[in-house]
Amino acid sequence: MTASSLFQPIRLADLALANRIVVAPMCQYSAKSGEAGAWHQMHLGQMAVSGAGLVILEATAVAPEGRISAADLGLYSDETAKALGDVLAAVRAWSPTPLGVQLSHAGRKASVHPPWTGGAQLPLAEGGWRTLAPSPLAFRHDRTTPLSLDADGLARVRAQFVAAARRAAILGLDLIEIHAAHGYLLHQFLSPLANQRDDAYGGSLENRMRLPLEVFEAVREAFPAGRPVGVRLSATDWVAGGWDLEQTLALAQALAARGADYLHISSGGLSPDQAIAPYPGYQVPFARAVRQVVDIPVIAVGLITEPEHADAIIGVGDADLVGLARAMLYDPRWPWHAAARLGASVHVPSQYLRCQPRRFPHLFIP
Repeated sequence: MTASSLFQPIRLADLALANRIVVAPMCQYSAKSGEAGAWHQMHLGQMAVSGAGLVILEATAVAPEGRISAADLGLYSDETAKALGDVLAAVRAWSPTPLGVQLSHAGRKASVHPPWTGGAQLPLAEGGWRTLAPSPLAFRHDRTTPLSLDADGLARVRAQFVAAARRAAILGLDLIEIHAAHGYLLHQFLSPLANQRDDAYGGSLENRMRLPLEVFEAVREAFPAGRPVGVRLSATDWVAGGWDLEQTLALAQALAARGADYLHISSGGLSPDQAIAPYPGYQVPFARAVRQVVDIPVIAVGLITEPEHADAIIGVGDADLVGLARAMLYDPRWPWHAAARLGASVHVPSQYLRCQPRRFPHLFIP
């Protein structure tokens, strides 16, 4: 057994993870009509042999209109399910690493160009679509005003999450993460900056939490027992009068009471007026606060790049797992290198065993 906290095993419901390193969801903007392809196979293949304990697929839309861009991954049809299934089969042929999926609906932040082409609104004439939201409030002044979801629309959104969860179960995905962060639809319902409804889904904190909690309960029921269902949350909008940590703690407790298996704590994304001064681990205090009020595992994220820092986050009890995104894109072997620096061991494919450095004779486990 290693002394490193980061490389201790953990369980999320019935899912056993070899260590506490999570490859966090990272949008790739490389799908065609929602369908995964060769890029996803290459990208996920790298992540799945990285030595991480868990890989969570990018934000995966539960409906065509729920995509951030027209190049977003989806799980809303037989075609998108088959394409993703083909990619997963190829990855699993060479890696036993657990694979989860983040189910998402972008709401008013949908129908935009990929970020490397500017991220501007995708016009209807160029294949864009009318966006949906709790209230007719655009994300920015240069975006189209979204349509407010009525009762039928709310029922449709719930059903779309359930249908995607059932497809994920059939594909054998090990875990579902519901995306209620970064300014997307469920976060929009939570924040008073985006939700100005006067019905049962707006106004009070209880009302603003209603749809996210309903979606969670429906997905939990649709996904096999024992396979974890967690939720990603933005702990604060970083804007006065918006969603904040106090409200996050109330939601975290409500989710835990309804059977959430873990919470993944991020922040921001709801408003272009957010004021953030990032530093390494700047979101870890939010994870710590959430962990203090729930008895389920918590994932911390936020400019965590150094193995010693990640290890300390787990060691002092600020979080139970650490999520890495950009750090994994920069160094897809981050867990290998972390294990070497922390005196731990990591599972690698047999094809790579011979690259083990001589100075780390116990680094690799076949």
